[in-house]
Amino acid sequence: MQTRDPTGWMRTEYETLVAQSLDWRPRVLQGPSAPRSTVDGKEVVMLASNNYLNLSTHPKVKRAAREAVKTHGAGSGSVRPIAGNLDLHLELERRIARFKRREAALYFMSGFAGNAGLIPQLAGEGDALFTDELNHGSIIDGVRLTKAQRFIYKHKDVADLERVLREADPMFKKLLIISDGVFSMDGDVAPVDQIAKLAEEFGAMLYIDDAHGEGVLGEGGRGVASHFHVEEKVHVELGTFSKALGVVGGYVAGSNDLRNYALNKSRTWLLSGTSTPSTTASCIAAIDVLETEPRHVKKLWSNTKYFKKRLKSMGFDIGQSETPITPVMLGDSALAQQFSKRLFEEGVFAVPIVYPMVAKDRARIRNIVTAGLKRKDLDDALAAYEKIGKELRVVS
Repeated sequence: MQTRDPTGWMRTEYETLVAQSLDWRPRVLQGPSAPRSTVDGKEVVMLASNNYLNLSTHPKVKRAAREAVKTHGAGSGSVRPIAGNLDLHLELERRIARFKRREAALYFMSGFAGNAGLIPQLAGEGDALFTDELNHGSIIDGVRLTKAQRFIYKHKDVADLERVLREADPMFKKLLIISDGVFSMDGDVAPVDQIAKLAEEFGAMLYIDDAHGEGVLGEGGRGVASHFHVEEKVHVELGTFSKALGVVGGYVAGSNDLRNYALNKSRTWLLSGTSTPSTTASCIAAIDVLETEPRHVKKLWSNTKYFKKRLKSMGFDIGQSETPITPVMLGDSALAQQFSKRLFEEGVFAVPIVYPMVAKDRARIRNIVTAGLKRKDLDDALAAYEKIGKELRVVS
């Protein structure tokens, strides 16, 4: 009988990643995610957080969490279809629908759970699914779970999308187009208005994952569909509370039919434990803040424009970014790892993004500008970039 090591391959795989500078080495956040945070015992300027509007530390959001524990306890005790369907969950979904100007919404444990659970239920055998080549990994995993025929179109290339739509149109029952609204690695924005026009022409369902657009783009931070004024043409909007809204959890918003269908078909919703009362109440409070305190979105964009302008003036390549997600393109993974390490030593926390999150020759430092950063925070970070850029010969 052959002697086989059932788990030894894990160490081999990991050591290969280490040798190629492709391994993750998560640092430890000691305290709240704030503009100046304590990470691994060191105070740093935070440029690695998705907490765009700094709502995770907003007094109203924190107070809502405390009050919900008092009134509803620490957990619900069940999945929602059985006995865990709290009044707070229903109130949150009403608030999401109102904020997004939709008929209805359904809250998931995460945006990933929304994509993984809903996409396979929207397109199946005999259907066609069209997905941008740079869509988020959660979309990719959701697509892999379908039995639909998949067509991958070139990044943001509307002409290529039209080509594959025409190719598929006569052969399939349903057509489903899926795209990120804002692409999380490059910070560029999908041409949702043009995609929506194509979807309408071909009778296709349009699904937009707007995780990085909410709280950032559109009227009052309502997202990319609002930004392009095509809310009524986007049939499924997936969002998250774990980024600009500062809490956690995902949702889909659209018609009453969509909510009823997702509630009955999506296994990640049906079989997941419910979000805690404190989390749910904090999500409601975050929407309140976004609706009543527009200054946070304005400050986010003021900081973003300043940071981008200064980086470009130093000679850094920030790619095609149009949003607070601001990559500094370095190419080589080992260089990106080294650059990030030196930034941390200089008091700036910005993480390297390497393969497989991006192509092997597209490594970068991903910076996310937030509303709570003061001008001194930005200037300190920019000074570190200039120093290290020259030190590592990235800029002259």
